[in-house]
Amino acid sequence: MFEKILIANRGEIALRIQRACREMGIKTVAVHSEADAEAKYVRLADESVCIGPAPSSQSYLNIPAIISAAEVTDAQAIHPGYGFLSENADFAERVEKSGFVFIGPSPETIRMMGDKVSAKIAMKKAGVPCVPGVDGALPENPTEIIKIARSIGYPVIIKAAGGGGGRGMRVVHTEAALLNAVAMTRSEAQSAFGNPVVYMEKFLEDPRHIEFQVLADSHGNAVHLGERDCSMQRRHQKIIEETPAPLLNTRLRDKIGERCAEACRKIGYRGAGTFEFLYEKGEFYFIEMNTRVQVEHPVTETVTGIDIVQQQIRIAAGERLALKQKDIAFRGHAIECRINAEHPYKFTPSPGRITAWHPPGGPGIRVDSHVYANYLVPPHYDSMIGKIIASGDTREQAMARMRTALSEMAVEGIETNIPLHQELMQDAAFIRGGTSIHYLENKLAERTKGK
Repeated sequence: MFEKILIANRGEIALRIQRACREMGIKTVAVHSEADAEAKYVRLADESVCIGPAPSSQSYLNIPAIISAAEVTDAQAIHPGYGFLSENADFAERVEKSGFVFIGPSPETIRMMGDKVSAKIAMKKAGVPCVPGVDGALPENPTEIIKIARSIGYPVIIKAAGGGGGRGMRVVHTEAALLNAVAMTRSEAQSAFGNPVVYMEKFLEDPRHIEFQVLADSHGNAVHLGERDCSMQRRHQKIIEETPAPLLNTRLRDKIGERCAEACRKIGYRGAGTFEFLYEKGEFYFIEMNTRVQVEHPVTETVTGIDIVQQQIRIAAGERLALKQKDIAFRGHAIECRINAEHPYKFTPSPGRITAWHPPGGPGIRVDSHVYANYLVPPHYDSMIGKIIASGDTREQAMARMRTALSEMAVEGIETNIPLHQELMQDAAFIRGGTSIHYLENKLAERTKGK
């Protein structure tokens, strides 16, 4: 096992990784920007290194600075968390070439799954169901593009092969708009991702977003830890996540979960990962794989009792998975609300000093946050300042506990999206379960119309 790990991230995930390491008796190195010098996880780390100014391009995305920090502190491994460099194959390669262990998949796997075209081809070969569409990049010939769209059937969606996070995609409803949409998406893909390759799929009108958590070691063993429903989202950014997914057939859940685990074995996957699907009319369609720990991993930890971050570390250290699929039990229900420093309905960021911070507690409540009273929320990074996870024997009990937790939580000095979460926890459609990925945006649009 490693003696010292460098955490190449910030915020609540840096603290989460640090806690996992402490429990395992592993020392930690916190790297930080000048803006995060006073952060809780920086103060609690065994060692800390400032790697640059506030802008992430000069700090958390500064690969030479992170490698240097690992060298001067004699760290043995680097955990990338999520976001920033976590799915950057070049970073993983540099880490390994510099003599450190990258806590995640191999650079080759990250590259393959990071390119949506090669990922889809690999998943089809592994027997994972995919959205109907072309297997490869769209050709240059306009006539061929039109033929492909007709064979799939409108509406179609044009996606950047190197895209992610909801960027680099365009829905096309008519043939007249097709070629212009392809040209615009190619241009956007080139400027945003440095890769102009685009592909085409059938656009599903009203799907849910359901993802499966997997763990795989470097000895050919893989398991799935069930699914999460992440359909409550705005502009492709998740806001609420839960497990198990409401109104989902147990046999279908087991079938898709096992296919994901089998896919890991076939592609030689290593570490924690998430298979993301669109689910519509009883069918699953693979869209992408995240080769890292997810923001919403706590809901899975809550119902399985498995520490996903510790599993990542054990796998990276070369250990065999101690888990067999038959041993994994799912108990109760868990819901996560992402707490963001932003206006609850306009979604404008609200950085600044938190003058009062009172997180909730009680049975079935977990709060993952790096924030404290008098903490200064910097304007340079993602607006998420924490997560509330509520669990119970049933979905109804988990929702009731979440309502209580949200009513108890007090944050002063900045705006947060807590009022939006409170509204959604009382929303009739959410209470029924099974809302689509478009539900929240439609609800917000109606609210704007009403004004």
